[in-house]
Amino acid sequence: MKHNDEHTKKLKQMTQIERELGKIKDTDILLENILISACKIANADAGSIYSYEEEENTLKIRYSVNYTQQARLAPGVKLPYLAFSFPVNSETICGYCAMSKQTINIPDAYTMSEWEDEEHTVKRPYHFSFATDLTSGYHTTSMLTLPLTMTNGKILGVLQIINAQDAKGNIIPFDTDAEFYISHFATNVGQIYEYAYLTKQLIERLVRMAGYRDPKETGAHVERVSSFAVEIYDRYAATMEIPENERNRFRDNLKLAAKSHDVGKVAIPDVILKKQGPLTDEERAVMQGHTILGAQIFDPVESELDKMAQDVCMHHHAYYDGSPRGYPGIIDNFGSFEQGQAILPPEQRKPLKGKDIPLAARIVALADVYDALRHLRSYKKPWTAEETFQEIQSQSGKQFDPDLVEAFMQISSRLEAINKALTPEDEA
Repeated sequence: MKHNDEHTKKLKQMTQIERELGKIKDTDILLENILISACKIANADAGSIYSYEEEENTLKIRYSVNYTQQARLAPGVKLPYLAFSFPVNSETICGYCAMSKQTINIPDAYTMSEWEDEEHTVKRPYHFSFATDLTSGYHTTSMLTLPLTMTNGKILGVLQIINAQDAKGNIIPFDTDAEFYISHFATNVGQIYEYAYLTKQLIERLVRMAGYRDPKETGAHVERVSSFAVEIYDRYAATMEIPENERNRFRDNLKLAAKSHDVGKVAIPDVILKKQGPLTDEERAVMQGHTILGAQIFDPVESELDKMAQDVCMHHHAYYDGSPRGYPGIIDNFGSFEQGQAILPPEQRKPLKGKDIPLAARIVALADVYDALRHLRSYKKPWTAEETFQEIQSQSGKQFDPDLVEAFMQISSRLEAINKALTPEDEA
């Protein structure tokens, strides 16, 4: 173990990191920050973090970092979006880690096949896949892989960090100090992840309930919109040079708030929600009331998430140029709407305009339309990527914030990769 002063300093650093992680509410944002923090604590150059998908008994990649490769990119540009999963079994390092709930410390992945276990009788059952290194040109050496578990022992995911570095940047094995600190960290953040996981479950149950009412609002649609929204914001925030602490807090709330954008449809009558053919003016006014009804779900406001979710529900159909096609506009008092009676008086339908529309709502408006255009709806076939991008560009300064459209176009290929990864085969 390191000198007591260094040990105390490291534990204080970890306590501060864990305190900040405890403020994060969305599981995806949390997993991203857990990985970044683990690399920082152990001075690792790269890593990945995976969630455990119980129904499929698979590990699904949620986030990866590689600081050597990231340094070669322009500011604000991200590494390619990764989307894959693999079964939990003894054949892969992460799979074995999840199955056995054991920490695996590998000094050199390329000589791993030569090692035997502590009793020197049986070779390790898992193997290292060289394919990623061959594709990326990166050389993986040391690896530290740990399980993330709930307090009841249930596996939540796997954390893997790669290529520990010394003070001069040389690649070294993860020593006993690094293993101790990261194991301690993984135990604590597993509890934080558990809490965020349960919070996510509550939000997703609410979204699922709305989805039962409106078949168009599938879980895949909601997941895509929330993922698109965070990607658009990340590029926008980098361009606008928004401070990192503000950026992290906003994107955490945005991921969950975006999922809630259409929850108000749960209170719209089936005769309108599932009507085949055009709506009457009165029916359309009731349908437009889903924005107010959704916002009411988050009233009273008791947190930053409540406020952002309310803003997104209320204003994600507002037009940037203030067109009357946007709705519902300025609402001083939500009032009390019975199911099917959310018909908004004309004085309450004056739409917001420009920067008066909350940023989160402007982002979700763009993400929602992008997803709607790229996918099948009862009234339209899926648009091609080219058609969709042309349409969104044509609405810059009209329906959409031009700064956000610019950010959107800069990451169009990444958004398409996410769209492909998050679209089930039966919807593709």
